[in-house]
Amino acid sequence: MYSAHQDTFARDNLPPREWWPELLFDLPEYQFPERLNCATELLDKHVAEGRGNNVCIRAEGLTWTYADLQEKANRIANVLVDKMGLVPGNRVLLRSANNPMLVACWFAIMKAGGIAVTTMPLLRVKELTPVIMVSQSTHALCDAELAEALLEAQEQEPVLKHIMFYHSDAADSLETLMAQASPHFKNVDTASEDCCLFGFTSGTTGIPKATMHFHRDVMAICNGWAKHVLKPVADDVFIGSPPLAFTFGLGGLVLFPMSVGASTVLLEKSTPEPLLAAVQEFGATILFTAPTAYRVLSAQGDLLRNGTLRKCVSAGESLPIATRTAWREATGIELIDGIGATEMLHIFISHDETTVRPGATGKPVPGYQAAVLDDNGNEVPPGTVGRLAVKGPVGCRYLADDRQKVYVQNGWNVTGDAYVMDKDGYFYYQSRTDDLIISAGYNIAAIEVEEVLLMHPAVAECAVVGVADELRGQVVKAFVVLRAGHTVGEAMVKALQDFAKQNAVPYKYPRQVAFVETLPRTSTGKLQRFRLHTEAETVS
Repeated sequence: MYSAHQDTFARDNLPPREWWPELLFDLPEYQFPERLNCATELLDKHVAEGRGNNVCIRAEGLTWTYADLQEKANRIANVLVDKMGLVPGNRVLLRSANNPMLVACWFAIMKAGGIAVTTMPLLRVKELTPVIMVSQSTHALCDAELAEALLEAQEQEPVLKHIMFYHSDAADSLETLMAQASPHFKNVDTASEDCCLFGFTSGTTGIPKATMHFHRDVMAICNGWAKHVLKPVADDVFIGSPPLAFTFGLGGLVLFPMSVGASTVLLEKSTPEPLLAAVQEFGATILFTAPTAYRVLSAQGDLLRNGTLRKCVSAGESLPIATRTAWREATGIELIDGIGATEMLHIFISHDETTVRPGATGKPVPGYQAAVLDDNGNEVPPGTVGRLAVKGPVGCRYLADDRQKVYVQNGWNVTGDAYVMDKDGYFYYQSRTDDLIISAGYNIAAIEVEEVLLMHPAVAECAVVGVADELRGQVVKAFVVLRAGHTVGEAMVKALQDFAKQNAVPYKYPRQVAFVETLPRTSTGKLQRFRLHTEAETVS
């Protein structure tokens, strides 16, 4: 099969075809030509068709049109090729907060036929080195503010030979060389099955896994969930909190807006307070963030109701009913929920604003199939808890990793989530498959207890795990972050336990409660439940 890659590392380290999931290309929007470069489709096409002057990216004190972004991406591509020796198939590590230069660098890599390895800006040396090692990244483009950790990681992983920094006025900075480079670049004629990005899982344990995604996959998610569920238009202004290294953020803040010629707002600091201010300042219409942020922002509903926002998307972790309700009551907007995975690149089960069922994640995105399986890989009937499995036009391909055979089973991508499907085909999240608590013979999903506790006015955040118990096998333990003005103590423990008993089946109440200042989360905002398991075991 044709490939434009001269460096064949990615193709050489794809899992064997028999280990791939079954891919579904039934719908016309998932059928792509043999040769495809996603930069041509998402960026250059807008300029070629006369939309170059349309706003593409907004940031503090800065506005770029599609033509501006194209020129900068072309100049960076020329620097990569002419000054840094990039050849198609080389891996380029990106290290930056969400800003316009990061997007320009990402598109430059696409244009030059490279493979983008975008990393979270908060990663330290010990976390960067395995990413470089696994991806065998040979080049890096990095915000100068984040140089120190990358240079230290380079000492440990000398495969990273070429680094260039931007947001710098140094004589050898990327901006300096961009100014000398041509604003024109002929995109590499990549194959639709040439890898264009490695997405590293933000999983909770073990060596990080690199998921391998093609130019075709990038366009498939634009033609899938974005087209069928989100339904954006060219006038939309996207905004959100997820880092672009998180595929939820890459899709929601770059790929999906650009797929329809819309604009995006990029924030280097996107905690709830600056996020709220930016929504108002830029007139954002589509918001992407996590349930935790929606819960905080719902207290500012008077500033958001009847504003510019028209669609709000939640993903990254399970959306509690209490948070959905609080957001709707505060803003009048029904949240769009969904589940995705780095392995699947983006969301594969979801609903739009008109098909919401409280507590349900939704139905498979058009072109995808989903099922609930038992431990033997057989589909279980509606109402039965089991392992979520999915297939569609994209699927898991781990880079040189035998864990491929665990994630992909009999053609299905088995996500590691416990779900139940109702008789109407709606899927309801229960827990991670390793987070189901079995106490005195009862199955208790951690999320169910969390849902109840989050309804208590004193609870800001909470997470639930099962801990060993001699009598019951396991008991429920809740880690709780209290809202300001509430006091830690036995009286609060009893109040939360009584509340849980009153609002759920009594056997699900937390027999143990620990008060903490924060919950452990990854840089993408995902709860690190394994750390709570470890803490609970250490304490006991």
